[in-house]
Amino acid sequence: MWSLEFILPVLLVILKGSLAQWTVWMPKDISTMRNSCVVIPCTFMYPSSVRPYGVHGIWYFGQPYPELYPPVVFKSRTEIVHESFKGRTKLLGDLKLRNCTLQISNIGMEHSGKYYFRADLGSSNVYTYPDFSEVKVLDQPIINVPEEVVSDSPLDVTCYVPDNCPDMTPEMKWFNIEGLENPEISSDYVEDSNTAVMAAVLSFTPSYFHNGKVLGCKVHYPNTSLSYERLISLDVKYAPREVEVNQSLEVMEGSTVYLSCTVDSNPAPRITWLQEDTLVWEETGQNSTLVLMEIQPSQEGLYTCIADNDYGSRNQSFYLAVKFPPREPSVNSSLTVLEGSSVVLHCSTEGNPVPTLTWFKDGALISNIVASDLSILEIPNISYEGDGEYRCLAENEHGRASSSVNITVEYAPVFLPESKCTLIRDGIQCECIASANPEPAIQFHLPDLNITINETESQFNYYSHTDGYMTTSMIKLKEKPSSGLHVLCTISNMYGTETVKLELQQEKKFILAVVIGAIGGVVVIAFIIAAVRYISHSNQKENVTGSASFSQQPENPPMLYSSVKHNLRKKVGDESDYQNIGGLSESDQRHDDVNYASLDFSSSGRQAAEASAQTDSGSDYTEIKTK
Repeated sequence: MWSLEFILPVLLVILKGSLAQWTVWMPKDISTMRNSCVVIPCTFMYPSSVRPYGVHGIWYFGQPYPELYPPVVFKSRTEIVHESFKGRTKLLGDLKLRNCTLQISNIGMEHSGKYYFRADLGSSNVYTYPDFSEVKVLDQPIINVPEEVVSDSPLDVTCYVPDNCPDMTPEMKWFNIEGLENPEISSDYVEDSNTAVMAAVLSFTPSYFHNGKVLGCKVHYPNTSLSYERLISLDVKYAPREVEVNQSLEVMEGSTVYLSCTVDSNPAPRITWLQEDTLVWEETGQNSTLVLMEIQPSQEGLYTCIADNDYGSRNQSFYLAVKFPPREPSVNSSLTVLEGSSVVLHCSTEGNPVPTLTWFKDGALISNIVASDLSILEIPNISYEGDGEYRCLAENEHGRASSSVNITVEYAPVFLPESKCTLIRDGIQCECIASANPEPAIQFHLPDLNITINETESQFNYYSHTDGYMTTSMIKLKEKPSSGLHVLCTISNMYGTETVKLELQQEKKFILAVVIGAIGGVVVIAFIIAAVRYISHSNQKENVTGSASFSQQPENPPMLYSSVKHNLRKKVGDESDYQNIGGLSESDQRHDDVNYASLDFSSSGRQAAEASAQTDSGSDYTEIKTK
């Protein structure tokens, strides 16, 4: 190898010798491993007109100009070299043959740099060639990884080590290759510009899980302690393969919600958030958090996290439900309808969960409870009783709301049974009561007198009053017509007219009957009380002897008196001695409203009777007669 390296440049120079000037050939750059050696191939030329008086050469380090005193690497005339190169350099070529090849042994990192050759042909024929060879001293092998490593695509990773030292040849191997799928290793030898390089190629197909995997290349020089290694970490590109997001959520309106999306990909993907098909947020990174402040029902829906990079895309979706109480229901505007028509009421609302809808009329339940956002209440052939407030109530577990609609039913007049004529103290009062909407006009007619009475007539004390849909009109007649009472009442509005005859009711007789019945009841109760006291008094009298103790007690105990007027008998002596006190004088009978008891005692019992009468504080009036 080395003979060829030296011969080829020389032949090239010889062929061009006739045209040669001061020129030199050496590799522009060459590399070697630290503590090994390096050979710098070199050939030089000088003009044919120059007659050399001996051929000598000098190698400089760093600079080509002697006046700047660059370090001397090698000098053929003497062994005086720079301290750092002592014992390290030797000339492999024959200067007479224009071969200036140099070997540097035990090279260190400090020896990396530019090397220049200076030809000394005697006399003034001295020339420093401007061309140089740059030596690179490496402390580890070179690993070449393609700029882009893509998952599931075949990959070749090459480890290079320079082989520019003829005294030793390196050996190479890959390590940390466990876990690779079917790896293959091959060797290669490359010569480029007389610089030799050994290569070890590792071939395999990486996967996403190889991203970050550490591979190593080791170089060893046999029979020496020289060993070098280098580690690399694989940067495997792959499309997003896992996208993790929240599970489906249920949140309350007004709360703050954090939606997270974590992606496994290389490089970091662009993360896009969508609500349904609307873009919400976009950023680049391995994870993203979407914050929704004071969330509203309009933000409910399907949320999708899309992750994409240059190698593919992936997405994941979940549903976000926003719970909220029912909104105020939307109902019909207030209605005015004609009796007999059909009415349809609509109630719609929003709520989550779906609310139940219920219809009430004037506070009373009138419909089934339905779980829906729409309820329809149908009222066929509505009657005047359908007039009122209809309320739709929406409820769910988070609250309730309601709205009302008023239905006004217009209808023809309807007479109420309370309409009548009544005898009063100063004449006859006639009432005509009707229900109607709109408010009816009411007038009375006396057919026997051919008189029509309405609000324009003051002679009969016409009076009218309306309460809601009920209208009451009254007139007063000072006396009953001689031909009898015939009163007609006519009620009319825009929907109809109706006339009825008012009947005369004898209310006074009914009142008298009630009073008499009440009085009779009181009489019966008083009779029972008097009888009980009479029996009690008789028993006490029979048990009393003529002892002195008798004079210390009243002859008769206190008695309760009532309005006993007829057939009341009082025992005044023996058991068979009763007096009928029912036959009262005419003057006595006139005291209809006086509650009293009429008692007749013998003269022997006079004082006792008086005492008894005085002790009865509960009587309204007492009349005592003594024989």
